[in-house]
Order: sequence, then structure tokens, then C-alpha cells
Amino acid sequence: MHNAHDPKRTFLFLQGPHGPFFSSLAEMLRAAGCDVWRVGFNAGDKAFWHDRSSYLPYRGTPDEWPFHLEQLLEGRQVTDLVLYGDTRPIHAKAVAAAKARGIRVHVFEEGYLRPYWVTYERDGSNGHSRLMDMPVSAMAEALALSDMEAPLPPSHWGDTRQHVFYGALYHGCVMFLNRGYRQFRPHRALPVTREFQLYLRRLVLMPLQALERRLATLRIRNGGFPYHLALLQLEHDSAFQEHSPFDSLTDFLTDVFRDFAKGAPRHHHLVVKAHPLEDGRVPIRYTVRQLAKRYGLERRVHYVRGGKLATLLNEARTAVTVNSTAGQQVLWRGIPLKVFGKAVYDKPEFVSNQPLPDFFAAPARPDNRAYKDYRRYLLETSQLPGGFYSRKGRRQLLRQVVDMMLASEDPYEALLQGTAAPRQQLRVVS
Repeated sequence: MHNAHDPKRTFLFLQGPHGPFFSSLAEMLRAAGCDVWRVGFNAGDKAFWHDRSSYLPYRGTPDEWPFHLEQLLEGRQVTDLVLYGDTRPIHAKAVAAAKARGIRVHVFEEGYLRPYWVTYERDGSNGHSRLMDMPVSAMAEALALSDMEAPLPPSHWGDTRQHVFYGALYHGCVMFLNRGYRQFRPHRALPVTREFQLYLRRLVLMPLQALERRLATLRIRNGGFPYHLALLQLEHDSAFQEHSPFDSLTDFLTDVFRDFAKGAPRHHHLVVKAHPLEDGRVPIRYTVRQLAKRYGLERRVHYVRGGKLATLLNEARTAVTVNSTAGQQVLWRGIPLKVFGKAVYDKPEFVSNQPLPDFFAAPARPDNRAYKDYRRYLLETSQLPGGFYSRKGRRQLLRQVVDMMLASEDPYEALLQGTAAPRQQLRVVS
């Protein structure tokens, strides 16, 4: 492995979050004395990479990628690989090739404690994260070496609009300017033209959907009935696709509705909460209506389209999810939680192992002390304040992450060895 202070470190960037974050990160790594290259797979990748001299377009087929990558790693003497998400095919192959060569792999993801933090890990994230095999007792031992207080989240965060805007811009570039990348195949099943239409539609409908969401939330809060939350994620998201036992959201919802009808007290209601970035590619509202009819729950089911979770969580009895990061907000409030897929927070101390009908009937309470240890451990290691999409969020993230990437130890080892950088306290960011 290369020394952290070796002046010859060479970073190879693959695909990143939509927007300019990867380009700004590369700029700072160059300022630190590193060489930086970027492989672009389409016109959207190119549009957000400002330094044309370090841009390497890949115009081959997906099958030719592993051979081309080996040549790149060898020819550019790459010491570090940087990517966003580790499950899309081009990234999964790159991670395997890099590990075989002893190359450091830097993985970015949306925050496990989103939306106020982003995730930075080495070698893998989500179901491939080191957290998956780490018991809470080991985290508590590592925390004994630190006397830092866990930072509080800000009162306001402004990333969703920018996220949707950059998504629309990215897919627009792929749709209209992709002539030079005829072999490009998106990692999602939906055609790029449809992705672009959905992002654009979402931007236009945002004000109307916000009003509809407020009214639905108001009806639930004023209803006076006990309720349980089913927290949905995006069906095309890698956490759902790669680390879940379900093929579709419909499969997950079918299990939830069936077992809610079996186990929940008859005066309890079920609230189905869509992901904030849900764009209509999956007919969730229709599915909810059909399942409510099938299981005789028409008057006891409510659908809420996206938006912030806190308002609904404050009075919820329980929550169920496949493996959404929203599960962290549930646990933070001490609400019983049931998960079905692989999740970094699925620890026996605070996630229920009851059969679902029993869980709805009489949920066991989570161990809140254990969850606080777990959460503080994340905040002192892989969770960084800031965001990929807003200018202020990117600025805050860059202040800390470059030093972590240049360090010899990954965030988890750094805490154990006492070399972790002090955590920034979050300020209000908009």
C-alpha cells in the first residue's frame, strides 16, 4: 500500500453524484500535490468535469471495460480509486480490480444519517460496508478513546431542489449530447429519455406536490388514530436492488399490508411514506389502493408523497422498511423498527427480530442507549457534515474529506488509533 505522504499518489475518478462535487474534490486533491484523472462514460460525466486535460472518455462496450480499466490502472500508475456507490456494474468491476492490485478504494454514498451528512468509506458501502460485521460492543470500545460530543443536525438543509436540478441537467446532457458515447448503457433499466422526462416533471410539479403532501400529513396528524409507518425507498436505488430480498416495492408492500391486516389492532392505521425523490416511475399510489382493497384496509391506509419524515415520525407507533437510511431517524427517536434487507444499522440491540404480525401487534422497544453509541460512532467516523448538491454543503464537505482521503487509515481505523480529525460542529446550511 502506498504511503499517505507519497507525492506520487494518483487518483482515478469514476462516476460521481450528479453535479460539480467530484470536480471540486479533484481540484483540492491536485492542490495537495496529487495527480488526478477522470473516466467519463457519457456526456453528463463530461459536463460536470471542469479540467478537460484530465478527462478520459470511455467509448467502449461494457464487456470491454475490465480490460480497458486494467490498462488504465497500470498505465497511469493509479494508487487510489474514487467512486460514488459501489454496486453499478462498472464500479463493482473496478472495485474488484483495484483491491486485487492493493489500490485504495474511496467510496462516497448518500449519508447513512442523511440528509445532514454524507458517507465516506474505504472498500465498500451499504451491504459491503465494514459496519455490517461490526458489533455495537466494538463501537462502544472505540468510542471510549474519544471524548467528543456527537454533533447536532442543523435546523434547515437545502439539498433536494439542487439534487433534482442536477439530475435533470445530467440526463439532459446524456439525452442530447451523447453522440460520442454510442456504446454507453445506463446502469438502470429505464431509458435516459424517460429519466430526463421524470426529473423535469418532478421539477415542474414540486409546488403542487408539496401542497398535496402537507394536506395528507395534516389529515393524519389531526386524525387522532394510532398509526404505523411503511417507509419506502426508490425501487431503482442500489440499496434496494442489491441488498434486499424483494424484486419490487409491490412485493414489499404486499407483505406489509398482509401482515398489518393480520396483526395490527383494528383501530390502528398504516401510513405509506414515499421517498422524497420518488418520481412516478413506479405506480405506488395505485398499488397502495389495490392492496388496501385486497386486505380490507381501505379506511385505515394513507399515502404520503415524499417530503420530510420528522413530522410523521414524531407520533408513529412503529416503522417498517426494506433498508432505507430513514430507519436511522426512526431509531434516533426510540421508535420500534423492523427491516427486511441488509442495512448498516441492522443490529440486534435496536432492530426488531419479531415476525411482522407480532411486531404490529406488540412491538418490542429498541435499546436506545445502544443506538446512541452506534450513532455517535458513525458521526465520529464515516459520516461527514455537508452535502453533494448545494454550494454550501459541498464547501463544508470539502473542508474535511480531502484530509481523510489522504490519511493512511480509513475512518474506522483512525478512531481506534486516535488519529481521527476532530469533527466539525454543524451550522445552519441553506
